[in-house]
Amino acid sequence: MRFAAIADVHGNFLALEAVLADIATLGINDIVNLGDLLSGPLEARRTADLLMGLALPTIRGNHDRQIADLPPQEMGLSDRHAFNQLDRSHLAWLAKLPAKLVYRDDVFMCHGTPNSDTTYWLESLSPGAIVHKATVENIEREAVGIGQSLILCAHTHIPRMVRLRDGRRIINPGSVGCPGYDDDLPIRHVVEAGHPDANYAVLERKANRWHVEFRCVPYDHMAAAALAAGNGRAEWASALATGWIR
Repeated sequence: MRFAAIADVHGNFLALEAVLADIATLGINDIVNLGDLLSGPLEARRTADLLMGLALPTIRGNHDRQIADLPPQEMGLSDRHAFNQLDRSHLAWLAKLPAKLVYRDDVFMCHGTPNSDTTYWLESLSPGAIVHKATVENIEREAVGIGQSLILCAHTHIPRMVRLRDGRRIINPGSVGCPGYDDDLPIRHVVEAGHPDANYAVLERKANRWHVEFRCVPYDHMAAAALAAGNGRAEWASALATGWIR
């Protein structure tokens, strides 16, 4: 089994296009999508049309749920920008996406943790709003009851692999389209990739062992940054241009 995992596209059509092209050059035909597809000051409609046409195994992220379920007046800026570009068919598609999915019997997919699309799994926040690696004990606590040997998550935009003590692996492929963000919950903090490239992962099972390759794909990130700046989102423009929020 060999496939690609993408996550956290956040309406970045240019980054998604580059990642799909890179996946094609590797001869990979199967792709799974871990959610947060459209939210952001970029190109939600073009991104939705492309993803709907691909019909990938896809789960919803917290922003997909919010765009589908919340009244526009209760949405944050990024969700509202995406919502205003979408029509009923896009919203119906988002509303039907599952929160969790098992792919080919041996791959478990969720966005944050198995029980929450807003909780970090492989990372934790200290009281000083420092993002750091979670302990293996806390990670394993969330994995209780999952029988699949490979677990995929997203949400933090940080590419990472953790091997649990029973041999299961948890993979976050990183973000295709958003290399940095700030958030107020559960406390105000910033997550930064430190580079502007689009991230995804290639997973392959050989002789009952999973091989993982994290890939960083360059694309016209300055065009994406200019689009965010033109839509009044300076923090997005900084992250897209540099991988840092300054």
